[in-house]
Amino acid sequence: MSELYPLKFEPVLKEKIWGGTALVNHYFKKADPKVKYGECWEISALKGDLSVVSNGFLAGNNIQELIEVYMGDITGDTVYEKFGIEFPLLIKIIEAKEDLSIQVHPGNELAKERHKAYGKTEMWYILESERGSKIYTGFREPVEKEIYLEAVRTGTLPELLNIEEATPGDVFFTPAGRIHAIGAGITLAEIQQTSDITYRICDWNRKDSHGKARELHTELAAEAIDFNAAGESRIRMSPTLNKTENLINCEFFTTNLIHFNDTISKDYSLIDSFVIYLCIEGEFMIRWNGNSEPVIKGETVLLPAMIKETDLVPSNEAKILEIFINENINKHNLNN
Repeated sequence: MSELYPLKFEPVLKEKIWGGTALVNHYFKKADPKVKYGECWEISALKGDLSVVSNGFLAGNNIQELIEVYMGDITGDTVYEKFGIEFPLLIKIIEAKEDLSIQVHPGNELAKERHKAYGKTEMWYILESERGSKIYTGFREPVEKEIYLEAVRTGTLPELLNIEEATPGDVFFTPAGRIHAIGAGITLAEIQQTSDITYRICDWNRKDSHGKARELHTELAAEAIDFNAAGESRIRMSPTLNKTENLINCEFFTTNLIHFNDTISKDYSLIDSFVIYLCIEGEFMIRWNGNSEPVIKGETVLLPAMIKETDLVPSNEAKILEIFINENINKHNLNN
């Protein structure tokens, strides 16, 4: 069996009523520049949208086929034992030219019961934002379910929500159950569980191209919402050059930020997981076992778990998100 290598995938672009042109113009996705794309699925294991390898001898194979053959060599043995051939994360770049709907995602237990699927905990890293752009995340303060339902009925729900200004480099963590929406004028990277379950609560009275309002899921959402999920959510940090900075460390994923202008050497021998690099600025080279793979802004690369040592070599300067599953967190949680 041939040796595995850092894998790139064909991006899956999604046309959205609220989308724009940044994915094509700023993140170099090859698509019609006149179409309003809202999402680019960088790595996906969702049925109907399985990511397909675009580089090397495995080009043309989808992510599920790869895991069927290489198993833990791709995902890590611990991850493979837990998820099998289903890759556990969905990586996106999203552009909101208009406000997205106010929505909520169910947790694992409710999603399994209702949809035989995983729940959806996610995080956002703000890439671009227009002046005054907003993120809606959680309630301003904990609310009673009856007060929430009355606000939905009267169209005053936004008045209950915690609203925060978003600037590039900000991080927002959205556990399943936390009500949220991406505001207009924002482009961001999203890291989430492999799930496409969204309960839409309010869509700003928007109509589609046929003049119809989009479906709302008021009753489903009411059972999924955490009414105590309130207060500020934004994480702001000033990264130190050539240092790995942790952004989010939860049971579903760990995400780090690396801003570097010098070679960064990585040793992943202590984690039993794949690693994802999402290049958000500049470009760099991945070097491993005497080989190399260039990565430019907007590209996402999956480093198989069997590759434990790499050098990340910037071309001048680069900024990347580093994503993996930290099973040590899960073991800790089980022991407490």
